[in-house]
Amino acid sequence: DTLWDLAIAEVEKRENPDDDVKPGEVWEKSILFMGNRNGGKTTIILRCLEREESPKPTLALEYTFGRRARRHNAPKDVAHFWELGGGTSLVELIRIPITSHNVRSFAVVLVLDLSKPNELWTTMESLLQVTRNHVNKILTKLEKTNPEVAAEIKQRMWNDLQRDHPDYALVDPFPIPLVIIGSKYDIFHEFDSEMRKIISKTLRFVSHYYGASLVFTSKSEALLLKARALINHLAFGYDKSKSMSVDPSKPLFIPAGLDSMSQIGPPPASDSDMGKMRANTPLELWRKVFEKTFPPKGFCDLQDSKDPAQDMQYAEYEVDAMRAQKNQ
Repeated sequence: DTLWDLAIAEVEKRENPDDDVKPGEVWEKSILFMGNRNGGKTTIILRCLEREESPKPTLALEYTFGRRARRHNAPKDVAHFWELGGGTSLVELIRIPITSHNVRSFAVVLVLDLSKPNELWTTMESLLQVTRNHVNKILTKLEKTNPEVAAEIKQRMWNDLQRDHPDYALVDPFPIPLVIIGSKYDIFHEFDSEMRKIISKTLRFVSHYYGASLVFTSKSEALLLKARALINHLAFGYDKSKSMSVDPSKPLFIPAGLDSMSQIGPPPASDSDMGKMRANTPLELWRKVFEKTFPPKGFCDLQDSKDPAQDMQYAEYEVDAMRAQKNQ
């Protein structure tokens, strides 16, 4: 057991001293939140856990957990929430939470800041690529040690898409459940309608291609509830919402498997532009069309990261005093 497992077990024992929980009765899931720096990941986690705290900047990789009981007097299920800070600069840290022991019950939530379209594709691509490669390595190992589990995970990737779905051969589902959240919809809503249309269509295509759910959210309570419903489905097995909203003038809400290429339509570019673009895959074509309108900014997530040692939220008198003495 890792240190986290022991800590969680200890807390559960303290909270439920009389609960005689038999193994197998408690549902345990893990979710990794990642995305743009300052994109609103912490706010979403706090809302999911119904905590009235003001969000602090995330340092590297942070952990918290939530517990819910499915029925009265039933043992409480546990959901582990991991949050990757620093945008794309610390993506290698995803190896810590996602392991061969928990990959079966793991899910990813990608939070993309809709108010920064020029960073959107780069952030999305780099985070999803590293996560996918890491999960695939775990699955390759599992195929040798535990082929049944590996086969079950691979089969589950396709569960949201019925075999008779017209796009069955055109998509490439993410190896573990994925939710894409477009945050700061209130700012995005002020954009020019043509820009909004390009961003919405592109995110619909990407989500459908990866077999992911897509939801747009902001600080408004009604929109946060929709994002919360998707996350609670992953974390605590709550029923999945069957509602859907694809109107580009309203916030999008599309659970996995309900969209289709025919509804999304072709990439938003003129025929002459499309003819000039050389792309080997549909994903590459959409990227080129998107980046024609929103050229990627040469941003670096490390540039504006402050030294955490100077951050007041991590102040510790004895440590800081020794540090000052050493510096002196």
